[in-house]
Amino acid sequence: MIKQQYAAEFIGTFALVFCGTGAMVINDLYQGVIGHFGISFTFGAIVMAMIYTFGDISGAHINPAVTFSFWLSGKFKGQMILPYVLSQTLGAIMASLALLLLFPAHQDLGMTKPATGVFQTFILEIILSYILMLTIIHVASGSKEKGIMAGMAIGLVVLLEATFAGPVSGASMNPARSLAPALVSGNLQHLWVYLLAPLTGMTLSIVTWRLIKTP
Repeated sequence: MIKQQYAAEFIGTFALVFCGTGAMVINDLYQGVIGHFGISFTFGAIVMAMIYTFGDISGAHINPAVTFSFWLSGKFKGQMILPYVLSQTLGAIMASLALLLLFPAHQDLGMTKPATGVFQTFILEIILSYILMLTIIHVASGSKEKGIMAGMAIGLVVLLEATFAGPVSGASMNPARSLAPALVSGNLQHLWVYLLAPLTGMTLSIVTWRLIKTP
């Protein structure tokens, strides 16, 4: 069962990065055929699909910051963090490698980057991640994101946040999603923002969740 969980996280994160950043790559190469809302919808839809697909197996975290946050909440075993994060990271990197193979002319493979100031992006990503994890922790069953409400709620939050914040910060909310295209394209500038901000925002959401649930 444990190996199935790791495989589910690998495949789920692969699908997220391949479809989400793939939509960005195709939009760039084919004269904006998908559009900003189409890209946002792709991210939200693939997250929802992976929750319905793998929610009962691994919880469909598909995000290292989510896995870490579930551990902080006491709903996830500490010894499972590293294998989950490795599975998610490898899945994301494989997706970016696949996109590089398919679309070698694209320079950044859908990486996230600040549109203006780094500080603005950092704060925005913290807030976006905070809202996302606060939703996840309230609709998940234990450390598993599963069920009709969980998939729909989380997918819609991703769609919502990508729609309004994508043009500013990229609306990553996911270290693996940002790490993979940055590594494969060789552009690591500002990567620290997209690694640290989701962890910070989601940690704050767990603090809030504990305060809210305490009688």
